Amino acid sequence: MNPRIDALPTSADVAAAARRLTGVIVRTPLLYCAALSELTGAKVFVKPETLQRTGSFKFRGAYNRLVQIPLADRPAGVVASSSGNHAQGVAAAARLLGIPAIIAMPDDAPALKRERTEAFGAAVVGFDRRTQHGEDIAGALAAERGATLVPPYDDTEVIAGQGTVGLEILDDLSELGLVPQVVAAAAGGGGLVAGIALAAQSRAPGLRVVACEPEGFDDHARSFRSGVRERNVSLVGSFCDALLAPHPGAMTFEITRTLVGEAAVADDAEVSRAVTFAFRELKLVVEPGGAVPLACLLEGRIPIAPGSVVVVVLSGGNVDTETFIRCLTA
Repeated sequence: MNPRIDALPTSADVAAAARRLTGVIVRTPLLYCAALSELTGAKVFVKPETLQRTGSFKFRGAYNRLVQIPLADRPAGVVASSSGNHAQGVAAAARLLGIPAIIAMPDDAPALKRERTEAFGAAVVGFDRRTQHGEDIAGALAAERGATLVPPYDDTEVIAGQGTVGLEILDDLSELGLVPQVVAAAAGGGGLVAGIALAAQSRAPGLRVVACEPEGFDDHARSFRSGVRERNVSLVGSFCDALLAPHPGAMTFEITRTLVGEAAVADDAEVSRAVTFAFRELKLVVEPGGAVPLACLLEGRIPIAPGSVVVVVLSGGNVDTETFIRCLTA
C-alpha cells in the first residue's frame, strides 16, 4: 500500500513530535570530536543515537506513531516489518503503551535484534528477504487482525519522530553559538534524513543533509541523479543490515529529493574501519549501518570546507558480538 503523498509531514509535525517524546526518549548528547576535527579541518560533532532507547533512533518515530493510535484501536495491536531496529522501536513503544505487537523480520536479521525484539514482548514472524517482501507480509497480518500497520519510514508521524534528532542537533549547536553546515546520516528508506531536513528547513535553510549508504545499496544516490526512485538490484550483500531497503520510500523521497539531494557511499571494508574508529577514538559501540556516515566522512566522500560545522549521526548500536569483533580485527 502506497502512502498518501499529499499528506507529507512538515516542520510543525516535527515540533509536535518533540513535545510528545519529551520525557519518553533519551535526549542523546551532541559530542565534539577532536580526532575527527583534526582529520577533516572542520568542527565535527557526533550524535550518538546508539544511546537511545532500544539502541537506535527508530524508537523516536515508533513511539510518536503508536502514542497517537486511538485507545479503541489499541487492543487489535500493531504490525511492522523490519530487520531489527524499527522492530525493537515498535516493540518497546508497544510495551510501554500496552499494545500487542507482531513483527515480520527477515530470517537473516542479526540474532541480537530478533532476541531483543522478542524480549520487548513482540511476536516475530520470519521470512526470506530474497523471495518474500516484508511489507507484503506485514500488510497481510495487519489486515487479517484489524491491526495498525506501522511502516518503518513512509509514515508522517514516523518521519516527524525521526526529525527530532535534527531539532536536538540545532538546539544544542545554537547553545554553542553555532549553526551546522553539514549533517551526515544513514539512509535506508530515508526517514531519518527526511526528518532531519524538515527540522532544519526554516532554522538552517543552508544546511546540507547528506544521505549515506552502503555500496551496492546506493538507491538514494542514484535516485537523486535520475529524479525518480531507483531500486536496488539485490536485498542481500552487505553487513549493513539496517540499510537494505529496496528503494527510497515514496513519501520520504518527495521530501529528500528537494531538501536533501546529496548522497555518499562507503563499502563494507570502509564501514568496518569506521566501526573500529568509533570504538577506539569515540569509545562508542556502533553497528555497521549506523557507522556508514562516519565511514563516508573518514574516506573523504563528503566535501567539507575548512572550519565547517559538521554533525555525524551514529544512528544505531545493535551489533552482534561476532560482527563487532570481526570489524575490530579486520
